[in-house]
Amino acid sequence: MQDRLKQAVESLARAVGYDKTHITRVVPYRTIDAWLDQHGTADKDALEISAGWKWRTHNWRSFTEMNWPEHDICVDALDRQFDVIIADNVWEHLKYPARAARHVHAMLRPGGVFINITPFLIKYHPIPIDCSRWTEMGMKHFLEEAGFDPDGIETGSWGNAAAVKANFHRWARAGWRRALRNDPDFPVTVWAMARRD
Repeated sequence: MQDRLKQAVESLARAVGYDKTHITRVVPYRTIDAWLDQHGTADKDALEISAGWKWRTHNWRSFTEMNWPEHDICVDALDRQFDVIIADNVWEHLKYPARAARHVHAMLRPGGVFINITPFLIKYHPIPIDCSRWTEMGMKHFLEEAGFDPDGIETGSWGNAAAVKANFHRWARAGWRRALRNDPDFPVTVWAMARRD
């Protein structure tokens, strides 16, 4: 019953133009959706670490979830390889992010891509723990150290002072906002697409 009510509210919100997406996720989702559309997904096997609702909606050849606590990416690597591995706001919660990135690298096929979205200027949120933040430059070097091709790492970021302030006390939604002006001095969220050689 609660799921149906939630779906009805979300459908109504979309119908009237209200975007319930967390404000920190709108621009990275648009960017990564466009990147996936450009590169295609129908011939790719995907893995999402701590899977949510967003990325399963693409037309993948196969879609696998690796969810905590059954699997801890800091400890476990699955015994198979994938074309795309996605971590959507997960890496900031890991005790051992470098170890986890090496596991991802090992689970990618040659030419495979790791898509990693992380917050930067966002409040502390221990779900269950909160450990790390990266800038674009920090994420690029972090992934390079984990074994990814430095020439195959594409990064992006988005934010502005209003988005930073909006998340001080609650998780702000995109709402009625149409313009999501980017101010590089206030990066709220950072993302990377990192290719394995």
